[in-house]
Amino acid sequence: MSAGRILGIVVGGLVLLVGLGLLLGGGGVLVAERVLADAEGFVSLRSTSINQDAYAVVAPARIEGAPWFWWRHAVTLRLVVAGRGAEGKPMFVGLAERADVERYLNGVSYAEIRRLGVEAADRPRRPRLQYETSTGTTIPPAPATQTFWLENAAGSKSQRLDWRIEPGDYCVVLMNADGSRGVNAVVSLGIKAPVVLRIAAIVLGVGAVLFILGLVAILLSARGAGRSAPGASSASGAAASSAAGPAAAASSPSQFPLSFQAEHVETLSPALWLVKWFLLIPHLIVLGFLWMGFVCSWGLSLVAILFTGRYPRGLFEYNVGVLRWTWRVGFYGYQALGTDRYPPFTLRAGGYPADLDIPYPEKLSRRLALVKWWLLAIPHYVIVGVLLGGIGLHWGGLVLILTLFAGVMLLFTSRYPVDLFKIIVGANRWSFRVLAYAALMTDRYPPFSLEE
Repeated sequence: MSAGRILGIVVGGLVLLVGLGLLLGGGGVLVAERVLADAEGFVSLRSTSINQDAYAVVAPARIEGAPWFWWRHAVTLRLVVAGRGAEGKPMFVGLAERADVERYLNGVSYAEIRRLGVEAADRPRRPRLQYETSTGTTIPPAPATQTFWLENAAGSKSQRLDWRIEPGDYCVVLMNADGSRGVNAVVSLGIKAPVVLRIAAIVLGVGAVLFILGLVAILLSARGAGRSAPGASSASGAAASSAAGPAAAASSPSQFPLSFQAEHVETLSPALWLVKWFLLIPHLIVLGFLWMGFVCSWGLSLVAILFTGRYPRGLFEYNVGVLRWTWRVGFYGYQALGTDRYPPFTLRAGGYPADLDIPYPEKLSRRLALVKWWLLAIPHYVIVGVLLGGIGLHWGGLVLILTLFAGVMLLFTSRYPVDLFKIIVGANRWSFRVLAYAALMTDRYPPFSLEE
């Protein structure tokens, strides 16, 4: 692969990653708003109790920021209060500038909320308040008689105060409606921020554009990479590609150094696939340990390639064996349901309808080893994620759906459609090519193809 194509894939991958992050961020905010907000668009914390032996409870609210941001009331706070306890006194809640509140409560005993935390153990989360008490002997007049309130509500039932936030130094004051001592109430705080949703929608749109641009850049850069020169024979083309070493990359399926075998068997048990999940348990246990060794081997091989440009042959053979074992189990199981022959417990090749082999590379690029397994392979990861739901683990995806459909066909017709078999095997071949590339076992870029 030429330096220009590699640069295109790298830049495209970075753009794609940024776009993916913006997609997840913007989409996450929009989904969270749909899930958490009520019919009026408010997201509320769980209600909390306030019980203070004071004439008032004060919550300071100093709002700073550019006036243009608050001009169209970007954020609205909703405070709902109700008296609690046996008496259930009528409550008053008001909003005013801090200077006016301090003059009103001068010499009065009141509690000021100094910190608002959240108790993480609660679901939904409950606010946790910390207070600082100011002592005094003055009895304040009834709050509703004051004229400085910007917003206020009072009554015996649940009272609601909506505040469209603007810059300034304010206080929210909670009192008994008659101004008496002892504030005992239940408070709920909610917030609505339409501007955040608009920003999230813009972020989502930008993310989608960047994701598409990055994917297009990667596909265009990878397209046609490593093709043989016109008129050259396939044998000479393969030799030239081998001699080119890390600078070459295959886009033609036949040039990719992976031998992938999957024999179509005409006669299959119609119902055995219903219990193969149980029969595969011993293999899945063994594969769990084999893949732990594969990961360790990959890490050691990465270091070896960076320093020597070579893949340790013993580790290479082990990793090929793990991939071979994985494909045999998948072919027997729910990656293909291609045979009823039980997979052998061996890393060796041969003797089974499904097989896999990768020729040992004499030399590997040190520079590509740093980026090909995470950055250059991103477009393939996206596609394989759709096909198989993951690389190597195969949690589900299009292949699982098609395989289960093939199982249903077997159950009712005792036939496995050949065309469906080819598609399933092609998707698995794509996955193992990408896995071989990500495992640093070749510098040839995997083709975007289901073909052999």
